[in-house]
Amino acid sequence: MSAARPILIIEDDDALRQALADQVASSGVFQSIEAATLDEASQHLGAAEARFDSIILDVNLPDGNGRDFCAKIRKQGHTMPIIMLTGAAEEGDVVSGLDAGANDYIAKPFRVKELIARLQAQLRLFDNSEDAVFTIGKFSFRPASKSLIGADKKRIRLTAKEVDILKFLYRHAKRVVSRQTLLDEVWGYNASVTTHTLETHVYRLRQKIEVDPTNCRLLMTAPGGYRLDPSAA
Repeated sequence: MSAARPILIIEDDDALRQALADQVASSGVFQSIEAATLDEASQHLGAAEARFDSIILDVNLPDGNGRDFCAKIRKQGHTMPIIMLTGAAEEGDVVSGLDAGANDYIAKPFRVKELIARLQAQLRLFDNSEDAVFTIGKFSFRPASKSLIGADKKRIRLTAKEVDILKFLYRHAKRVVSRQTLLDEVWGYNASVTTHTLETHVYRLRQKIEVDPTNCRLLMTAPGGYRLDPSAA
């Protein structure tokens, strides 16, 4: 089973925010972190181990305008999909939100199932776009271009399977993923593929990402499987 994807919900209406968080969690696809103000949202985004795959952002918040906040975090380099919520759905409001960097715009009241469907659609687009960049140790991981870019700007090429392994482990950051789960997710239910195939790919991947492959800090073997620590130095 794929890991729940972390979503930041920024909404000052306590009842609506809680209802959103509950519904998002019940989907089994996402897990949510909540913020009632832009200041609180900034603290979440600036945390050392912050990792959000998407943001649900209200337009009118007690300490500022959601559109301005959207434009600000885009300038800071945050590229994840942002879906804005608003009580006004006039064309000018929608255009302003999209111009600020939002990927989608939903007017209140809305159906939560529709919101989740739109989230999933935006994430599918994002995961396969050039904008998808994930930090793993000293590397910028760019799945679309099948590459890792180091601090020295050197590009390391990855195979398609290495990309799939890294993406899946990243979604389960710091949690152990069993060998069988990786085989099922990366290769599908292919009876001809064995754990030896997986171990060979992991070995080659470590040669590319570890400073010392004999003393792994990023991609580690754990009881029954593997664990990725993207924040390791």
